[in-house]
Amino acid sequence: MEIVGAAWVEVLLLAVVFFGVLVEIKTGGLGVGALLGIVAAGVFFGSQYMKGLVAMYQIAMFLGGVLCIIIEILTPTVGLLAGLGVAAMLYSVVLTLGGDVDAVYALLASLAIAVLVFAVFVKRMPSSRLWKKLVLSDASTKERGYVSAPPKQELVGRTGIAETDLRPSGRGSFDGVSQDIVADGAYIVKGSSIIVAAVEGSRVIVRKVE
Repeated sequence: MEIVGAAWVEVLLLAVVFFGVLVEIKTGGLGVGALLGIVAAGVFFGSQYMKGLVAMYQIAMFLGGVLCIIIEILTPTVGLLAGLGVAAMLYSVVLTLGGDVDAVYALLASLAIAVLVFAVFVKRMPSSRLWKKLVLSDASTKERGYVSAPPKQELVGRTGIAETDLRPSGRGSFDGVSQDIVADGAYIVKGSSIIVAAVEGSRVIVRKVE
């Protein structure tokens, strides 16, 4: 039971470290996340070092990963340094925890906790340039002038000729302009006179002129 308890303490310490990293990436280096992460990392690696379970190169690898993330925050590039930094941190943590399957499980548990807590506060934090690169925030909405297809409402009421048999889809000509059309119900023979009854998005719905 003591071993299980100690393992959960390590998981929670790592969750605080990862939460601090996420906060720094999101805010662009306000310092709050860094302080949390440094304290938690110091306790985690310090306790492991005192037990003789971690070597200096593992700590150096972790610090190198932190340095890469800091450089990326201060001078955003394409995110390569941040990716290398996170990979170095994760690898050093797995080695520190023993480098086995249990270490990977502990790492995943700590990441899950950090992400869940971060998700609760993420909307209340300012966004850095690096965060805006990592997360797509723009949307192609109609209000911003984006449409999936050009509007064809002006076709409603126009008459034309069916260029192909409509079963129910095909093509029709309106004032010399060919359009993809769909028959409203009944099959329409090629050459029949047609009228546009409605336009629904990109669908031009026609009926046969009796």
